[in-house]
Amino acid sequence: MSALTKTQLSRPSEQLSNETLLDMYWHMLLSRRTDERAWVLHRQGKIAFHISGMGHEATQVGAAFAINRGVDYVVPYYRDLALVMALGITPRDFMLSLFGKAGEISSKARQMPSHWGSKAHHILSTSSPVATQVPQAAGMAFAIKYQRENGLLDPNDAAQPRLALTCLGEGSTSQGEWHEGMNWAGVHTLPFICIVQNNNYAISVPIEQQMAVSHVAERAIAYGVQGVTVDGTDILAFYDVMRAAVARAYNGEGATLIEAKCYRLTPHSSDDDDRSYRPREEVEEAKRTDAILRYEQHLMGRGILSDALKQDYEQRARQMVDEAQRYAENAPYPEESSLYEDIYA
Repeated sequence: MSALTKTQLSRPSEQLSNETLLDMYWHMLLSRRTDERAWVLHRQGKIAFHISGMGHEATQVGAAFAINRGVDYVVPYYRDLALVMALGITPRDFMLSLFGKAGEISSKARQMPSHWGSKAHHILSTSSPVATQVPQAAGMAFAIKYQRENGLLDPNDAAQPRLALTCLGEGSTSQGEWHEGMNWAGVHTLPFICIVQNNNYAISVPIEQQMAVSHVAERAIAYGVQGVTVDGTDILAFYDVMRAAVARAYNGEGATLIEAKCYRLTPHSSDDDDRSYRPREEVEEAKRTDAILRYEQHLMGRGILSDALKQDYEQRARQMVDEAQRYAENAPYPEESSLYEDIYA
């Protein structure tokens, strides 16, 4: 099965309303401003750890808008801040996790930040070892298919889940769990989408030292699933590819592996110094072609976004982030008596 090319796909993004296009921009911007603040908080010594998704927002927001949000299941990875915020996680939710305060929605402040989980938003919690979310998501896709085939889910009911989506970085595709999950999805023709956010570096290891193929999507043929490589900094191009994958999943045509070519604008995490493995010129060039700037210019060129509206969005985003930070800093830590709540043993 050959990989899809962009020209073989229809352009569902051309059917998006101006309101939706602006909503996508808003979520990209809000995620970026939240992410930036977390980075500053770490440098100020106020939080212990942060792992950024800056540079990945187009892929993540495009993915969220392409599925049935809050209905289809999502098993994110640690860099998916923009994805989960587009699904309904708020800056306050994220700040509570950064500060480890009471009211944190994912784990009652027991888990590290960026380990999201929300039953209300159909976000499955994941663990720290990379790629372990892939067999979990494939298992969820298997359950969805089983229930549909046995009359436990109505495939025509938009309020019932029809696919499972997971994400990871290209370095994680070296893990055995990824191969097992992809093989399972192919063998059972599952309603499953795996997005590999290829940002060129597995922490400090460049992609050519991770795999002998030029594109992660080339591996799809080995599992009998559809593979496609797309520019992950172009939100509309990614949305189009994602909608095709969603249609395949909804129609019972099987799984899709999407490789989104991104660039990580920050070090791997707050504990990493990327100056040791990538030149500053490379990073600065990526900033000049940043996904948010690219989409902003597109919207302005079409007359959808104005300078005044952009400033309004900026002000709203910064106010929300300011409020979220204040709330989290003033929130209490969990009570000691809650230590043994919601655990298996």
